[in-house]
Amino acid sequence: MLSLQNVSKWYGAFQVLDACSLDINKGEVVVVCGPSGSGKSTLIKTINGLEPHQQGRITVDGAPVVQDAKTLCSLRARVGMVFQHFELFPHLTVLENLTLAQIKVLGRNRIDAASNALALLDRVRLRTQADKYPVQLSGGQQQRVAIARALCMNPVVMLFDEPTSALDPEMVNEVLEVMTELANEHMTMVCVTHEMGFARRVSDRVVFMDRGSIVEDRSTQDFFSAPQTNRARNFLQQILH
Repeated sequence: MLSLQNVSKWYGAFQVLDACSLDINKGEVVVVCGPSGSGKSTLIKTINGLEPHQQGRITVDGAPVVQDAKTLCSLRARVGMVFQHFELFPHLTVLENLTLAQIKVLGRNRIDAASNALALLDRVRLRTQADKYPVQLSGGQQQRVAIARALCMNPVVMLFDEPTSALDPEMVNEVLEVMTELANEHMTMVCVTHEMGFARRVSDRVVFMDRGSIVEDRSTQDFFSAPQTNRARNFLQQILH
């Protein structure tokens, strides 16, 4: 489903990703964690071409990720992305946020796009908010709208880049609940998160990064019960206590 082979990236002279390799099967839920500045968000953004990589190869469902406008447009129609700060269009209603890409990218007519959008708003328990603008919603509601918007494109994989880090604590669970439901439905997911309870409960594997490298890639049970490196052990001690 998803493959990264020896992916490296630089910002000028600074190397942010160092020969990262990762294979994810259809239906797997993989959590990417690690200290700040370890390259987690950059890694996940290379998967849909938001961050170009300079070395290595990335494929999504058999298609290579290359910096070509037409290819990237096709790729992003199939790879759902949920950001830390929602990225909703403030001048559009919730329903309009969900229908825009369906109409412009997938070529759906307005009736079908709206029907699909309302069904997904039902799924994230926000149908009654369809005619509101993002500013009228709580942070947790906005993030659930962002998840529904990504799902409107019928993606083959969902990417989450720290989706709860900008939320007040009481709003975190409502977003994690939706993500858990997706995982239980066997949606292929890659999640950058510090929510270790979610990782432990939902993920199949944990990828631990440090200084731009993938240091550990293990089953969730093995990672939490017996991390192989001192760096991962110290990270877990700090974040779990």
